[in-house]
Amino acid sequence: MALRVSSPQWKHGETIPKKYTGDGADVSPPLVFEGIPAGTKSFALICDDPDAPVGTWVHWVIYDIPGTAKGLPEGVATPATLPDGSHQGRNSWKKTGYGGPSPPPGKPHRYFFRLYALREPLGMAPGPGAKEVEAAARTKSIEAAEFLGTYGRS
Repeated sequence: MALRVSSPQWKHGETIPKKYTGDGADVSPPLVFEGIPAGTKSFALICDDPDAPVGTWVHWVIYDIPGTAKGLPEGVATPATLPDGSHQGRNSWKKTGYGGPSPPPGKPHRYFFRLYALREPLGMAPGPGAKEVEAAARTKSIEAAEFLGTYGRS
């Protein structure tokens, strides 16, 4: 079975509920990891919007998630280091933690949640950007998966 990431709150390609956006409570959505490959020691997850007018906008960078995790709960706290040892990097607002969709009015944007199953933790200090985390994750990746949500404002 291939690695999968999903949310019980919407199906792949559907609209992200308002609660998980800048127009709602702006909390991270619950995510479920399935088909975890043998040898997974940690995970990295990046959420971004490639449709942003200024170029790809990063909404969340979280890594060194324990390999035993079956997902992430709703409303992950925003500290750079979490109690389970996970670390969070900088989003495009230059903050740690999740920042929900808040696109300008117009066509809905796409939000990709990319999950990497890793053969070892990245071991990076808290606070890197998505490019650094993604580059490191690709060198230690066993498998990757992607989940899509959309959100727009009229």
